[in-house]
Amino acid sequence: MKYNINTIVFDLGGVLVDWNPEYVYRKVFEDDQEKVDWFLNNICTSEWNIEQDAGRTLNEATELLVNKYPEYETWIRIYYDRWEDMLAGVIRETEEILNQLKKSNAYRLIALTNWSAETFPIALKRFSFLKQFEGIIVSGTEKTRKPFPEIYQTLIERYHLTPENCIFIDDNLENVIAAEKLNINGIHFKSAEQLKKELINYNIDLK
Repeated sequence: MKYNINTIVFDLGGVLVDWNPEYVYRKVFEDDQEKVDWFLNNICTSEWNIEQDAGRTLNEATELLVNKYPEYETWIRIYYDRWEDMLAGVIRETEEILNQLKKSNAYRLIALTNWSAETFPIALKRFSFLKQFEGIIVSGTEKTRKPFPEIYQTLIERYHLTPENCIFIDDNLENVIAAEKLNINGIHFKSAEQLKKELINYNIDLK
């Protein structure tokens, strides 16, 4: 099949950045994985966290849970007090792919991330690879998030993209499917090795 790809859009967390609240709560609960799982599945849940990615403030989110679960206040407040410790670093193998794409000078490189507007400046300061992107769309700044179609429309309109000429890479399958509904080619990221193979299938030249 013939492709005419000129733009590659990367998700960040789980693709280029290793972020996980477990890194903090394993220390908090002294490596008791059962407690870690319970707390993150019942109190500071991913469903709660993703609302910050859509624009809710960290303070509002924290107070909401503290009021609901006052007995867990100390643990709840740790979530954003020690949020930076949840960032383990760059996923080097994927960063290398990004560097190869940048070096080729053949593609526009853009990031589209579900991330709180309040914590994203920490990532900007810490990760120099973010300078490789022509632009970064941060959900918390846009007040909407993946997989809602509005954020993909913002991406398309802001950078004057032709969806069929783009590839979108995300570790969340739901986000990939949402992009594909708008005719953006999608890759569900599982590993750097798998990503490389799929990019080659799109006739992307990686050297």
